[in-house]
Amino acid sequence: MILSLLLIIPLVGAVLATLIPRDREELSKWLALAVALLNLLVSLPLYFGFQAAPGYQFEEFAAWIPSLNINYHVGIDGLSLFLVLLTTFLSVIAIYSSWTAITKQVKEYMALLLVLETAMLGVFVSLDLFLFYLFWEASLIPMALLIGQWGGERRVYASIKFIIYTMAGSALMLVAALVLYFYAEPNTSDLPTLVANANLPANLQVWLFIAFALAFAVKTPLFPLHTWLPAAHVEAPTAGSIILAGVLLKMGTYGFLRFAIPLFPAAVPFWTPLMVGLAVIGILYGALVALRQDDVKSLVAYSSVAHMGYIVLGIFSGGQQGLSGAVLQMINHGLSTGMLFFMVGVLYEQRHTRLFKEYGGIWVKVPVFGVFFLLAVFSSVGLPGLNGFVGEFVILLGTFRVNGVAAVLGTIGIVLAAWYLLVAVRKVMFGPFNPANEQLKDMNGREIVIALALTVFFFVIGFYPNLLFDKINPATAELADFVNSTLLVAGR
Repeated sequence: MILSLLLIIPLVGAVLATLIPRDREELSKWLALAVALLNLLVSLPLYFGFQAAPGYQFEEFAAWIPSLNINYHVGIDGLSLFLVLLTTFLSVIAIYSSWTAITKQVKEYMALLLVLETAMLGVFVSLDLFLFYLFWEASLIPMALLIGQWGGERRVYASIKFIIYTMAGSALMLVAALVLYFYAEPNTSDLPTLVANANLPANLQVWLFIAFALAFAVKTPLFPLHTWLPAAHVEAPTAGSIILAGVLLKMGTYGFLRFAIPLFPAAVPFWTPLMVGLAVIGILYGALVALRQDDVKSLVAYSSVAHMGYIVLGIFSGGQQGLSGAVLQMINHGLSTGMLFFMVGVLYEQRHTRLFKEYGGIWVKVPVFGVFFLLAVFSSVGLPGLNGFVGEFVILLGTFRVNGVAAVLGTIGIVLAAWYLLVAVRKVMFGPFNPANEQLKDMNGREIVIALALTVFFFVIGFYPNLLFDKINPATAELADFVNSTLLVAGR
């Protein structure tokens, strides 16, 4: 019942938040934080009770629409375990980071964050295609409202663009899901059943794969379907950016691992060259465009385009090693980029500007902020000893064994990442002091707690990656073996 509890608790919290009287809506902050913390605590037994073995665990099954053979089927494996934990953890971070940033319609804001948590968790635990699609679409609504209501000056534009892009991709995925449902004998939307009994012709798999892949590529976001992301990140409130970068983008790469590849293994070789090519282009393009930004939040947004490219690269060109690196890097990116957006939000809350030219030399005023900002940058760059290094190294190592050119180009992207992120540190923290920052205050206790909570995992994962790999590897090995065996049977 743990997985169902994880879905129910935030929903109940959201309902309770909306019932708080308007003149006491500050209480909704404490309620939302308590609910998110409770959900985090409920999720922890998943890690300690999870067996390092392939297959689904903590499964729950109940008839939902019996006449259509559509069921409530949830469970997790090594691909989804840490994404569930990341979601419950970052939900606490997002809510606590909003403590002083949100001053209007507070209870609605907190309720939407809790609804969003349920939707994201539902995506990662669903083992039924239509249940997955329900949660996938449900995640769109609260995020669009968070951007459109509490975002920056161009928030409506960013929100509409986010909706159009994601819904366009989702429509194709729904069509492909219906084809799968009606092709199955008997008709079913149960994912394990569809994978185990897949008998789709190879040509049909090619087309259905790209229908799913377009939805996942938009969410990832994979070049050239990324253009919604910078606007959404820049205009979103800090908590929205943390959740968007930390969790929502991972729904796309997770979709490739959970649905597109297992359901259509015969299509993987056909589309791999394109996916690898787009991943490499995204890595280099995102890095080069980030170098040209004059807004620090926009720079971090484009860095996400580049870093998500590594995950796609690992999924499609790294074999089992690359798959494991990709799953780990999804967690790493959620932590490091979530931290970067949080740090930008700390500055923005005081200065109400994100332009580099408005800062400079502020280390003397905010040394504690400077230390945490550097740690976030080093994590994102992939400094040895921190979490980002392990994920990117394993991805590139796996890729090099299969595609040396892609691995070399990906390595160039790491150099470019160090360039644009360290340049950002120099522009913000060092150089001549800008007198406009004279009243700038260092991080307060609440902000330090948030930064410490994120930073701890930089070092834990950096020094002890097997805490994650031991539980990830059986699932990625099973996925790689399944694809290879399917291709062998097909004579490819």
